[in-house]
Amino acid sequence: MSTIKYANAVAAIRAMENTLLSRSDIEQLINCATKAEFENLIASKRGGEDFTLEGVWEMLRGYAPECKELEILLYKNDFHNLKAALKSKIAGKEPEGYYIRPTNLDLKELYPAVSAKEYEALPEYIRSTAEEAYELLTRTLDGQLADSLIDTAAMQAMRKAAEKCGSDFIKSYVELTIVCADIKTAYRCAKMKKQRSFLEMAICGSAELDKDTLVRAALGGAESVLSCVESSSYAEAAKLLAESPAQFEKWCDDVIMELAETARMQAFGAEPLAAYYIAAEAELKDIRILSVCRESGTDKETMTERMRKLYV
Repeated sequence: MSTIKYANAVAAIRAMENTLLSRSDIEQLINCATKAEFENLIASKRGGEDFTLEGVWEMLRGYAPECKELEILLYKNDFHNLKAALKSKIAGKEPEGYYIRPTNLDLKELYPAVSAKEYEALPEYIRSTAEEAYELLTRTLDGQLADSLIDTAAMQAMRKAAEKCGSDFIKSYVELTIVCADIKTAYRCAKMKKQRSFLEMAICGSAELDKDTLVRAALGGAESVLSCVESSSYAEAAKLLAESPAQFEKWCDDVIMELAETARMQAFGAEPLAAYYIAAEAELKDIRILSVCRESGTDKETMTERMRKLYV
């Protein structure tokens, strides 16, 4: 895509940022007395328009239909959908209810391709994973092991695509995504006393928290994982994980948003478009959290603590 067209796309994104929720909007939502008031406040901010990730994605692709950087943002959904197709095949169920959108994949073709083992019909970045995961799942019937294989393959595919596209922002986004996933996986596996063979498949590894180091730490137990992470630049993550997995999840979302903010003011390139998608994703997560909290009668202070960092 030409630089001028990117500039036009970025200008359009700037205008749409006004429809994103601000911190004051979130405070108003927390203080809403009724569900109707809650929903009306969101609708008024949107100008009555429905706001979904699918809608945001379609809008972005309309401005940047050939932007490879944007596609990387959906790799996690793509590989999740592969899991859904594989498990549905094994269970003899239809996969539609388990798919996540938006996705780069043609979901009408995914299940038939997996079922017929016609892996060449799938995009190259997911093709070999589909074949390997199918073989593993049918041989072991271990869904957790197959999930680990697919999750790690997703991160590896993201890293490979990010290196190819050359965007420092996208590369940083991918590395942060991998770090967050690896820390959570290593800690959970340590708690569950998983064997080395499982850890080797489940942990991807990153520049600062390399695979071998995290595997050894996980074999040593949960405290060993925390000590390993504390010795890195992600010490805050270790502290929060020790306190509460929910606080760690919030930290992961917040550091991704802090990264997105660095791309916000760029005038050209795909970075502002990617940042807007990340912002929309975080905002919708906040709304879901608030909805669940309201239904369960969670107090306002707790709701405030659970809110993610916002883009505006």
